[in-house]
Amino acid sequence: MVETSHFHPMLVHFPIALVTVGYIAELGSIFIKKELYLSKISLYLLIFGTLSAVVAYLTGQLFTADMSGAAEAIRQRHETFAGITLGLLVVTAAIRFYFCYKGDCNRLKWFTFTLYSVATIAVSITGFLGGTLVYNYMMPL
Repeated sequence: MVETSHFHPMLVHFPIALVTVGYIAELGSIFIKKELYLSKISLYLLIFGTLSAVVAYLTGQLFTADMSGAAEAIRQRHETFAGITLGLLVVTAAIRFYFCYKGDCNRLKWFTFTLYSVATIAVSITGFLGGTLVYNYMMPL
């Protein structure tokens, strides 16, 4: 039988991978002007990355074990960065989806690119802190 404490570790890799690869596609769409599909690929990866981040965040809130001491301090930082990441991803995905749906994907492009950049950094920090909990404190998330 699968323990519920394993849900979070099984799901956290999806937002990390989807957001990072989506950001790389977004960079490609900026530097390679002829390639029209990279921007759409980036949008789809951002949307799926955001949805997977919501699920990862919820499983972290609902199914992780209690911690204490230094591990608890790192868990709190991990949770804070997870919330920041989730907020940035939701706002970025909502803005990009809205304008692409309206047919003007380039509207607020640099603003959403900046948000996407910060979200990618935040998801990386969140993943690093989660890895620190697992590998340095042997905590099953």
